[in-house]
Amino acid sequence: MSVNKEEVLQLFRERIGQIKSYEEALGVLFWDMRTGAPRKGTESRSKAIGVLSSQAFALQTGEDLGQWLTALEQPEILNTLGEVDQRLVTETRKDYDRSVKIPPKLHEEYVILTSEAESFWEQAKETGDYASFQPYLDKIITYTNKFIDLWGAKETRYDTLLDMYEPGITTAELDRVFGGLREKLVPLAAAIAASPHQPDTSFLKQNYDKDAQKKFSKFILEQIGFDFEAGRLDESVHPFATGLSTGDVRITTRYLADDVTSALFGTIHECGHALYEQNIREDLRGTTLCTGTSMGIHESQSRFWENVIGRSRPFWNRYFGNLQELFPGQLDVPVEDFYRATNVVAPSLIRIEADELTYNLHIIIRYEIEKLIFNEGVTAAELPALWNQKYQEYLGITPENDAVGVLQDVHWSGGAFGYFPSYSLGNMYAAQMTETLERELPNVWELVGKGELHPIKDWLTDKVYQYGKLRTPAELITAITGKPLDPQYLVDYLERKYKDIYKL
Repeated sequence: MSVNKEEVLQLFRERIGQIKSYEEALGVLFWDMRTGAPRKGTESRSKAIGVLSSQAFALQTGEDLGQWLTALEQPEILNTLGEVDQRLVTETRKDYDRSVKIPPKLHEEYVILTSEAESFWEQAKETGDYASFQPYLDKIITYTNKFIDLWGAKETRYDTLLDMYEPGITTAELDRVFGGLREKLVPLAAAIAASPHQPDTSFLKQNYDKDAQKKFSKFILEQIGFDFEAGRLDESVHPFATGLSTGDVRITTRYLADDVTSALFGTIHECGHALYEQNIREDLRGTTLCTGTSMGIHESQSRFWENVIGRSRPFWNRYFGNLQELFPGQLDVPVEDFYRATNVVAPSLIRIEADELTYNLHIIIRYEIEKLIFNEGVTAAELPALWNQKYQEYLGITPENDAVGVLQDVHWSGGAFGYFPSYSLGNMYAAQMTETLERELPNVWELVGKGELHPIKDWLTDKVYQYGKLRTPAELITAITGKPLDPQYLVDYLERKYKDIYKL
C-alpha cells in the first residue's frame, strides 16, 4: 500500500500541534493552582484539568496517530525526513507506546488525584500534618505501581520511572555514581567541618524587607538575560518553572523574611530553567520537542546559574554593592564575608537551601527512599520514620516535624517519582560543561566580574538551549565536552572551590 508522505506528515504535524496546545492550556491551569487560586475551587479545577487531560490523552493515544507513526517509520520515508521530523517521530513513538497502555479512565482518575493532592500537600506542609496528606500519597503510589505493571518493569520497577526523566539511566548506574560521590564528598565535608576557618553567617539572619527582595530578584533576572516580555516572576510555596511556550515561561520563588538568600538563589535557579525554555530555536516551536531534552540537562542549567555563577566570587564582587543599597545598614560586611557566608557547608534539613556539597546527600536520601517504595514495597505510612532515620544517618540531624521533613518537597504530590536524581545529575552535567566553557571562553570570570553575563547565556544557547529535545542527553554532553558524563568533574569543582573557602 502506497503512502502519501506529505499528507501523512501534515496530519502528524497537526496532531502534534493540537497536543502541544492542550499542554499549554493545562500548564496555565496548574500554574494558577500553585500561585494563588482559591482553595475552595480546588475540586472543581481538578475536575476541569481531568477533562482537558483526558482529551489531550485521547489525541496522544489515538489509533490514527499510531497509523501515521507506522507509515512515517518506514525506512524509505523516515530517511527522507528532516532532522526535526525524524526526531519528532522517534519521541512521539516512545510517548505513544507508553501512553497507549494506560486505560483512559485510569489516566483521568490519576490526573484529578494528583492535581487535588498538590493543594492538600500545601495545606499539610503549612501545619506539618502528614496524616492528612498520607491517603493521597498512598493512592498516588498505588496508581504509579499500576502504571509500571501496564508499561512493563525494566530491570527494576524503579528503572521504569527513572527513564521518564533521564532516558537510559538505571539504578545500577546511579548506585555506582552516587556511591562514588559519597566516597569523595563525605571526607571533604568532614575536613570542612574540622576547619577553624568557618564563615560567619549571622548577618544573613535578619529581617529583610520582602519588597526589596522582590526588587533585587527582578534586577538579577534582567542581568542574567531573562526575557520579561516572554516570562514573569511570581510567588509560590515551592519555587518552580513552567514553560508554556518560548514566549511564555513562568517562574516562581518564595520570600523568607529572615533570610535574604533563599529567594535570591531560588530565583536564579528557576531562571536557569527559564533561559533554556526561552531560547529554543524557532523550527521546534509548537512541537513537543520544544522543551528540555531531560530533567538532568534541565537541572544542569538551573544549578549552573544558581551555584557556578550565582555563588561565585566574581559575581558578588560585581553585585554585592547593588544588594547593599537595597538593605542599608544590614549588610555592612566585606564582600568576601558575604561570598563565604553564601557558600557555607553545614548539614541542613531543607534541600532547596542546602549547600552545593551536602545537597547531593539530600538527593541520595530521596533516591534511596523511592527505590524502597517501588522495589521493596515500602508504604506511605512508613515514610516519615524512614525519612528521619536517613537524615540522621547521612547528615547527622533529625527533622523536628514533618513540615521540614517528609513534607518539604512538592514532587511526590504530583506523582514525580524518579525525578530527584535529576538534580545531582544536573550538578554533574553543569560541572562538566563549565570545564569546557572555561576553555572556550577563557575570560569568562572576567566577564562575570564586570556583570557581562550575556556571552555566557549565548554560549549555552549555542551548545544547549537551541536544541530543545532534538538531541538526547548523552548526545548533548558528548557534543559539548567531547566525553560522556563523568562525575569526577563535579568532585574536582567542589574540591577546588571549598578548599579555597575553608583554607584546607
